[in-house]
Amino acid sequence: MKHWEQTLIGPQTTLRDALAAIDKAGCQIVLVVDEARHLLGTLSDGDARRALLRGVGLGDAAEGAMHRTPRRARAGEPRAALLATMKQHGFHQLPIVDEHDVVVGLIVLDDLLTPEARDTEVIVMAGGLGSRLRELTRDTPKPMLMVGSRPLLETIVLNFASQGFRRFSFAVNYRAQQIESHFGDGSAFGVEIRYLREEQRLGTAGALGLLLTTPTAPFLVTNADLLTKEDFGQMVDLHATTGAAATMGVRDYEMQVPFGVVNEAEGRVTSIEEKPTHRFLVSAGVAVLSPEVLPLIPRGVPFDMPQLFDSMLHQAMTVRSHRIDGYWIDIGRLSDFERANADFDKVFR
Repeated sequence: MKHWEQTLIGPQTTLRDALAAIDKAGCQIVLVVDEARHLLGTLSDGDARRALLRGVGLGDAAEGAMHRTPRRARAGEPRAALLATMKQHGFHQLPIVDEHDVVVGLIVLDDLLTPEARDTEVIVMAGGLGSRLRELTRDTPKPMLMVGSRPLLETIVLNFASQGFRRFSFAVNYRAQQIESHFGDGSAFGVEIRYLREEQRLGTAGALGLLLTTPTAPFLVTNADLLTKEDFGQMVDLHATTGAAATMGVRDYEMQVPFGVVNEAEGRVTSIEEKPTHRFLVSAGVAVLSPEVLPLIPRGVPFDMPQLFDSMLHQAMTVRSHRIDGYWIDIGRLSDFERANADFDKVFR
């Protein structure tokens, strides 16, 4: 909340003045603090009304009407955690305090429901052929396949926009006109879209060499066939705090061997594992990159993201991982496409 300091009152403030402060702040609450701004309690419209009904006068001190054990949040808690707490308990306001219980802010539910505007650019790799879905992509680029009630790429854009991201660059090649005709400059979707037009297909990283301006801050790169409910703002923020050159989104992947696996030594069977499951950590198709990685990308030739990460590692650049544990699906096969359609109403409606 902007101007949250307007909600601070002292314990000896009269109830009449406290109500005037509530009216001025416009958030139905004031925070009662001592001279060092330690949180003593909160006073809401409801607290004041109940105090008046039990005989507290308008000239009496606000501390006689305040709630003395209010829920509070610590400074630095992620927005998602704050929102979850407020929804769980039905709070509309939540004081923010530091480690000494000094008030450093006030979160209002409407602030969390309205995404924080972010200047981070999102680069969407949308130029591939979608060859594994050839029967579906013969006349339609994969990002424009209908998943649920709208094109796949539209859901990706709306998901980012719901998290406050507004600046997009689409790398396009195969049937690019369909993408450009649908999205235009992005204004119809409340965002800004520019296009990186590949004269030849440049892979999952090569199109970064077509950026119209060199970024001065970290930026997101995502595949155009990826549906996820990941908190990308948190991913960007964590990247910034580490000073890494790149942050790769990763997730666990399990693969079960459909047979009994035999272990042997010198022709003798030592053990049998029946249909074991192997677990791997795989790339999730989204990454945060810092500007210093761009000189590693050759111009005008195909270049994929694994090659870029290999180059970074050979240059001893710091590459960190970020686990994506929630909903995630890479629409590469027909079964993935069918699953995404089945999930759409439940996850993205």
